[in-house]
Amino acid sequence: MQSQDAAPFAAPSSSSGPVVDVEQAEAALVEHYARLVRLAYLVLPARMGRSGRVFRAHCLVQRALPRGRTRAPLIPARPAGRDGDPGYALVRLQVVRTALEAGRPLRRGVWPKRAQLPPLLPRVWGLKLFPRPGGADELALDQRLSALSGPARAAHVLRGVERLPDGDVRTVLTAAGVADVDGALVEADGIRAPYRLLDSPEFDPCSLTARPTDLLRRRRRLKAALVGGAALAVCGTLLGLPENGWGGDGAAGPSDARNPAVRAALDPGRLTRVSPAAWKTSARTDFSVWPARGDRTGDRALLRRALAVWTRPGQGVRVSATPGTPSGGPAGPPQLLYAGRVDTARVVILYDGLRVVRYAEPEDGTEGAALDLARADGAGRAGSGAVVLSRADGNVRYLTAPWVREADELDLREPGSGAMALTLVDGVTSPLASPAPREGPCTSWNVLRLTDGTGSRLLTDLGELVPARLTAGAPGSPKDVSGAKALRTWAPYACSLSAVRSAGVRSVNAWAFAEQPLPGVRQDAEWVCTRAETWRGGGARVLAQFHTPGAPSAAVAAKAEDVPACGEREPRVLAGVLWKSGADGWYLLAAGSRDIASVRATGGVEGSARGHLLTVRAEKGARADLEGGRENGRTISGLR
Repeated sequence: MQSQDAAPFAAPSSSSGPVVDVEQAEAALVEHYARLVRLAYLVLPARMGRSGRVFRAHCLVQRALPRGRTRAPLIPARPAGRDGDPGYALVRLQVVRTALEAGRPLRRGVWPKRAQLPPLLPRVWGLKLFPRPGGADELALDQRLSALSGPARAAHVLRGVERLPDGDVRTVLTAAGVADVDGALVEADGIRAPYRLLDSPEFDPCSLTARPTDLLRRRRRLKAALVGGAALAVCGTLLGLPENGWGGDGAAGPSDARNPAVRAALDPGRLTRVSPAAWKTSARTDFSVWPARGDRTGDRALLRRALAVWTRPGQGVRVSATPGTPSGGPAGPPQLLYAGRVDTARVVILYDGLRVVRYAEPEDGTEGAALDLARADGAGRAGSGAVVLSRADGNVRYLTAPWVREADELDLREPGSGAMALTLVDGVTSPLASPAPREGPCTSWNVLRLTDGTGSRLLTDLGELVPARLTAGAPGSPKDVSGAKALRTWAPYACSLSAVRSAGVRSVNAWAFAEQPLPGVRQDAEWVCTRAETWRGGGARVLAQFHTPGAPSAAVAAKAEDVPACGEREPRVLAGVLWKSGADGWYLLAAGSRDIASVRATGGVEGSARGHLLTVRAEKGARADLEGGRENGRTISGLR
């Protein structure tokens, strides 16, 4: 087989320096392990996934130790406390080289490098590990880095994490085998984000958040393994059963095929179909009164495949479910909402009273089928206005409720730019641009506006089957975003919606809880709290955001998860931010909701004030603890 040492990588430089012992290299690796793992994590491509990059980065750093005495290349070290250490320079070079190799795709007929193979160690079973999430700036930087080539990412990271000048970066990349070093440096120049963002917890693979893997699927696999051993002992008996002993559906397991409820759930003829006019007289207005639409509602083969895959998806089916959504099959015959051809796929949408389920398969076969599940219990009229029908080429189509009269596309970042009308054919919208992750900064956020007999409301695609509803107003009495004032309230905070993507979000409310005069200028800043509620009830995410006049977007001052702040149970909030007033220096600005009677700062900044606003001079980088007092003597801590 041929070698993979081809462009854009070249043979490593032959220039050499002092001899490094294994003990010296090990000391440098242990002392700077966290820095080296961060370096590898940032250089690895985003297609590996955050959890995959964490394990691969730790593996590459642990493999970087040389096997014996090795002559180090003439490359400067320069990290804090290790300037001129050839042991660190040697280990860092090996980390950069193997991270670049790991990012190269496997090619047929070419022997893979060791770094390209999945790591055997370290390994964690039953858990997915991710770095702690950062803010909107870190998310935007990660998206920009993912668009770069591996050498360009390495150049940017060596500049930012290692603080190397371009001459030293050029030396490291050349020694790592990069052929077009000049091209990598030019490409890296396109990243304009401050280097301090690279030190964020978003990119720290040593400070991790743990989440379980698919528990239900893991349980099913364990049961299948136990049952499989017993099945081998009685295979002769099974082979002697009549030909039709298992029923008509090969996708269902033998033990379930004789269950009447399972057979009913797999029978397309028993699907619930609602009259097109049922919603007009029904006491309920939700997914349960949607009629069956689409040009394939009579395709029994398609419907049976959709039901069978939902009941027992095969290994080749891509299954996704919003957090808190059970992934098992229906307990009985579900309701058919849609079956038809959409773009280049056949799509079926079903509803079982708890979940909305979408099955999609290519038009030319069943290979590559997908199954998406989302909770939708208690949706009501506002929460059942639309479901995502398809996503293709950065666009999204929706299937709207039968009571929807008009659909429009709006840019939430530019509410004054007007709306673009969407066509509705049998409830299906024409394509509109999705606010899915894109390369570069967030310059727009397109949302769907639906109008029915009760008014209009905004929905946004957060990467899930059921779009999230956008509201504005005080907790306990939010209103749909329909008027010009509500649209202006949301505009600076639209891009912060990316922080709650794929979290099972039901609705997001924006509450402008305070306005604060800015010291040194005759302008007021706005404080807004956005709270994302989920379908499962828990996991609500809260962001306190600070917006100054003229700034295109707001800054996230504080964030929290699973807290009652800014919600109906706790309709109050307190947050603070460090702000620089030109040549006048730094200030701590803190604001609370209007029922807070006093604000006090302690720790790195000391100060207090009557009322719900506090302005006090501070040093750059200072950290303070905030506490607010209420008229009834109770206190509230600052959101962090």
